[in-house]
Amino acid sequence: MSSYRDRKRKPIAEINVVPYIDVMLVLLIIFMVTAPLLTEGVKIDLPQTDGSPVEANSEAPEPVILTVDASGQLFIDDQAKSSEEVLRYARAVHSLKPKTDFLVRGAKQAIYDDIIKAMVLLKQAGVETVSLVTEPIPDKK
Repeated sequence: MSSYRDRKRKPIAEINVVPYIDVMLVLLIIFMVTAPLLTEGVKIDLPQTDGSPVEANSEAPEPVILTVDASGQLFIDDQAKSSEEVLRYARAVHSLKPKTDFLVRGAKQAIYDDIIKAMVLLKQAGVETVSLVTEPIPDKK
């Protein structure tokens, strides 16, 4: 009698994808909510100037942004780094992609010496040109 039951039931060769779609949609919502939070970056108050913006080259690799906060702490991609780590990272990026732009974001309250030290670190890594990031002066209308 058990052999009759086994013959009657055929194994189902289909995969039920509905639970996978549910999980995917939940993950999509989570990523959509958290993505803007991850792009915030290190909060610093940039100095304001009336210089013109630099034109971005679509063929150049994404620039490396070295941030110096008011306490003199160094950040690359919003992660705190020591001077040695910045030097190693800059050397590696510059040797792999020599056309990469290196930008220094210095907080308005940062000590001038800390910003110069950050620029010297990049120079020691072999970077030939370093740009400073500022904020445009808001229109007074």
